[in-house]
Amino acid sequence: MFLTESNYYSQQANWEYLSVSQYKDFIGTLGKPGCEARAMAKLRGEWEDETTTAMLVGSYVDAHFEGTLDWFRAKHPEFFKKNSELKAAYQKAEEVIQRIERDEFFMLCMSGEKQVILTAELFGAKWKGKLDSYHNRKSPYNSIVDLKVVKDLHERFWIKDLGQFVSFIEYWGYDLQGAIYQLLEQAVYGGEKVPFSIAAADKQKTIDIEVIGLKQRDMDNALLGIEGNVKRIIDLKAGKVEPVRCGKCDYCKFTKKLTAPISTDMLIEV
Repeated sequence: MFLTESNYYSQQANWEYLSVSQYKDFIGTLGKPGCEARAMAKLRGEWEDETTTAMLVGSYVDAHFEGTLDWFRAKHPEFFKKNSELKAAYQKAEEVIQRIERDEFFMLCMSGEKQVILTAELFGAKWKGKLDSYHNRKSPYNSIVDLKVVKDLHERFWIKDLGQFVSFIEYWGYDLQGAIYQLLEQAVYGGEKVPFSIAAADKQKTIDIEVIGLKQRDMDNALLGIEGNVKRIIDLKAGKVEPVRCGKCDYCKFTKKLTAPISTDMLIEV
């Protein structure tokens, strides 16, 4: 299947290709555990994760820089009042756009080729990726840049198992995203891995912005164990093994079937 803008997010494409977001659905990140049962239900079209206001604000900003804002506005009339003004809940999106566009370096980073679709075989599976801003190998700023809109650029997340705080980059698995995008770009164009950066803006009262260059060591480390995980996902999609339910996500709660009483101890298990 040849991927285009019109079929990139189709169910057929999702069955044939693995993406970073789909991988996270199965395996999870520090910030959101994966669930095989939920991931397979999404593939079968039986479940959709909730789309929050925060996610829609980010999508609005993405659409602006992709050049698809008119299409996005038409698809989401709930953003607007009867007089066509943005509702208060979504006005932050325009504020973020205006703040970004005041910064020359941020705009330089976002000035690469938009929404570049790449596919390649990695770790025994076909992968797809879509680059927000790609500065090709002939560019003096040769790099991959991904746009993110987050709650707070400087928020720290405590990870008990690691015994340390991590940034939003590690918490949401953006180091893994960078690593996969590097490999896709390298597989298509050859040569050395190109730098990967996150161009980020937050939604605080006074909006902060940064372009964050991810360390190669961190991205390489994010790939540890991925080969075994990918084999498991391939087997799940092929129906060779049954998906495991996490028991804690919205999908598992919604589809849970009781068979016997539980003990009070189970109510406080982490």
